[in-house]
Amino acid sequence: MTESAPAVQEQARIAHMRRLVENLQHLESRLREGGGPKRIEKQHKAGKFTARERIAQLFDPHSRFLEIGLLIAYDKYDGQAPAAGVVTGIGKIENRPAVVVANDATVKAGAWWPETITKILRAQEIAMRNRVPIVYLVDSAGVNLPYQDGIFPGQYGAGRIFFYNSLMRRKLHVPQIAAVMGPCIAGGAYLPALSDFMIMVENTSFMGLGGPNLVKGATGQSIDQESLGGARLHTAVSGVAHYVAKNDEECIDMIRARFRQLPLPPASPPAPPHRRAGEELYTILPTDHRLPYNMEDILRVIFDAEDFVEFQPEHAPEMLCAGARLNGHPVAVIANRRGYLKPRIGGIVYTESARKTAYFVELAERQSTPIIYIQDVSGFMVGQQAESEGIIRAGAEMVESMSCATVPRIVLTVNHASGAGYYAMAGQGFDPNFTFSWPTARIGVMEGDSAVQALFSAELENLKKTGAEVPEDLRESIEQTRADYERWLDAKYAAARGHCDAIIDPLDTREVLAQALEVTLNRPRAAALALETLQ
Repeated sequence: MTESAPAVQEQARIAHMRRLVENLQHLESRLREGGGPKRIEKQHKAGKFTARERIAQLFDPHSRFLEIGLLIAYDKYDGQAPAAGVVTGIGKIENRPAVVVANDATVKAGAWWPETITKILRAQEIAMRNRVPIVYLVDSAGVNLPYQDGIFPGQYGAGRIFFYNSLMRRKLHVPQIAAVMGPCIAGGAYLPALSDFMIMVENTSFMGLGGPNLVKGATGQSIDQESLGGARLHTAVSGVAHYVAKNDEECIDMIRARFRQLPLPPASPPAPPHRRAGEELYTILPTDHRLPYNMEDILRVIFDAEDFVEFQPEHAPEMLCAGARLNGHPVAVIANRRGYLKPRIGGIVYTESARKTAYFVELAERQSTPIIYIQDVSGFMVGQQAESEGIIRAGAEMVESMSCATVPRIVLTVNHASGAGYYAMAGQGFDPNFTFSWPTARIGVMEGDSAVQALFSAELENLKKTGAEVPEDLRESIEQTRADYERWLDAKYAAARGHCDAIIDPLDTREVLAQALEVTLNRPRAAALALETLQ
């Protein structure tokens, strides 16, 4: 007996998603190896743990470490900068949510690449925006000098790290704990110096504005590293550091002890049992990203079964707005429905759907309810009718309400994130608290076929009128455009440039979103932030 057509389609969907996930996991596994076995062995021989070993000991056992920016720069520098030489992410330390920044000394001795700055700044932004402590595990040779022009200057150069340090200390009161567990050179020394607590490790730590070689060249003085900037000098003589640890293990224990002195986060509501299998998420998206599917099938697996109530379900149904719960926490959900919804096309934002969503965002803001956006948007509707209905003004209202919302916003891109619709659905430029993507995500101004139409339609139309064949050079340009867009729209390409915090396996979606949500709930509520602004 042959399988039915729906069963064959389901198997094709599972195989397609599984292949994307396996490719992603293979890449991530390679990146987590850092500089490779020989450099890891060198780190161990120096009496030091690797960055990932330090993180594993720092965070609570059995708690998820959610890595941020793992894929950044993976496709640059001939593969010599895995994870840009720094591990960043969120997890729990002594049952308290925390952000970590850990230099990977197996990659170019932990030196900073341009993208290293991007990752450190993003980690600091997460700590600031969500008011959670941040830990710096410093083990870095400083600026990667051949790339200094992309590291040192500019508004978002390395100096902004210290600006964020200062804001967290003086304005936001976000705890910062720095452990110097290796070299900490030149301007990089300001990062631990601007933290609340600094720990150094005997025999392996060094902190100084210049190393022995630079001092020799600048002053003629010959001095060894330990005397110039070792742990004993800075804890007993200069007073720059606050504590000294005998080794990495004791240093990590001291950090955990400091966390035990911090307030515990608010108690979470009891999470209801989740009765739906995450494996269902592999069966939902078609292998062709243009085809329809039921967004409700995704939401049923992610959110709690209780209290899911759609808002205005019969008005502008292409935009799904609903009140829901995630692990017991109330949330507002905004998602795009894909498919043909007479007389509209799902995935497109129309005038009515833009105004409906703007109202729903304002409602969530008044009720201090976090918003979770599930993106599969192809853009705003165009044409004479849409313009006459005021689509520009309605879209502006949707963008404005989202931009000014002070409640936490978390974004998950499952398929398309195109055009201005990507912006209106809390795109990265609007500072959402977290942004995640499935391997199927496609972030770009438009699809390749649309780009071909925009770029070459006049030439193709003229050739059609004259009956001439398409010349080979034009055909090649068209195919190159399509190939370029397919590369740019790949989820890994976006992640490599920091356009999302992480690509996640759909099976982990509920757990990842719940973890991110709990981190956001540490921040002051909207009313408190408003008072803060007035003061």
